Amino acid sequence: MQQPRILIVDSEGSVGLPYARLTARLQPFEVRIETSLEAALERLSRDPWDLGIVTARGGPAADVLHAAIQKADPQLPVVVIDPRPNIDTARACLQAGAGEYLGSDQAEAELENALVRLLTESRRKAAEEVLRRAVERPYSFDDFLGESPAMQQVYSIIDRIASSSVDVLVTGETGTGKELVARAIHARSRRKAGPFVPVDCGAIPDALLESELFGHERGAFTGADARRMGLVEFADGGTLFLDEIGELPLPLQAKLLRVLQERRVRRVGARLENAVDVRVVAATSRDVDQMVERGEFRRDLLYRINVVRIDLPPLRARGDDIGLLAEFFANRAAQEMGRRVDGLSTDVYQVLKSYHWPGNVRELQNVVRRAIAMTQSAVAGVDDLPDDLVAAAGRTNAAIGYFAQRAEHVARFEKQYLNELLSRHSGDVSAAARDARMPRGTLYRLMKTHGLDGATFRK
Repeated sequence: MQQPRILIVDSEGSVGLPYARLTARLQPFEVRIETSLEAALERLSRDPWDLGIVTARGGPAADVLHAAIQKADPQLPVVVIDPRPNIDTARACLQAGAGEYLGSDQAEAELENALVRLLTESRRKAAEEVLRRAVERPYSFDDFLGESPAMQQVYSIIDRIASSSVDVLVTGETGTGKELVARAIHARSRRKAGPFVPVDCGAIPDALLESELFGHERGAFTGADARRMGLVEFADGGTLFLDEIGELPLPLQAKLLRVLQERRVRRVGARLENAVDVRVVAATSRDVDQMVERGEFRRDLLYRINVVRIDLPPLRARGDDIGLLAEFFANRAAQEMGRRVDGLSTDVYQVLKSYHWPGNVRELQNVVRRAIAMTQSAVAGVDDLPDDLVAAAGRTNAAIGYFAQRAEHVARFEKQYLNELLSRHSGDVSAAARDARMPRGTLYRLMKTHGLDGATFRK
């Protein structure tokens, strides 16, 4: 995920500079200051921005600036910082869609919380839009999501070959989504009304594999008490997905080759063959070309299934997709678990992008689900990730140690400060918020994050 880009619109030419320095210190943001409305609008028309900060001396000026920015880009979340705040201006800005309205005396204390919240909301909306477009693509299913050049190439191949009947070989590491590709091909083909039959060739014992694939007649072997149709016949008129085809024993590879060549199958113990109309999509996480050279896989079978090959890239080669996938998994996990979690912190994204992901997309999904399940905050942080993952990411990116330590120190300071603040005001949240110069709602959110209850401090 790229660094968030923040546009500061400063009508006075001096108010915005401290906040530019503050945002640069708080997070790895890219910040740009424009000192006139005209320049800001021109900048908005040329470049994409993640968040705007509008600063002005005097309420009416802030109101006018915000209205103009919102009109130019209605989707841009905006923080209004007013050195002379008043209720009327605050109401006008918030009703017009401002994400936050702050007085300059409270901005420094509140700005980081506002930025994290608004950027999280912005990312969620962007992820939902990408997901909406992905769902509209007939070849998108479940977690088969990504807009990196590598995945666009995969989409292009699927789009071109799905409507044909050619057999396909999908290669890629474990967890890259090979079955999702097979399902996408089936869903876009003329066979989509027929069955999609997945077979994990590595999960069925060798002694049962032939019967599972081709079926058997009654009495064909001990325990064969009735005639049974095989999975190849079940896939008649549809798609047969042979996952981990490299695990097939050599004798069975020869029988499968005959079925694919003749499109006829003979059940174990039968004399006659039955015609089948199946499309085969095979997949493997092994280097099947090397297996051929070692004599572990039949060369003629490889030629038969490798009419079109789709190589799925590992997640570590899809850096542009990691943030998109993580945001999607976080939103879905929060919904499934019924948790009110807004997403993942910027620090978490830094860790995720620095990790090497040996388990690929499947591992990322599990890690994000764990973070959503573990977090006690509105936004999942580095502490909610597995320790070994953070350590491994830190070995490839020294900055992770800083992010983790900074988050830990900030959390410790916040809790200590809140304890002292609430104790001083005997648990009166309104009085404590006034003393801290922060909105009462913000104070409530912080209290919830740190598990604090005002009643505990009442004397």
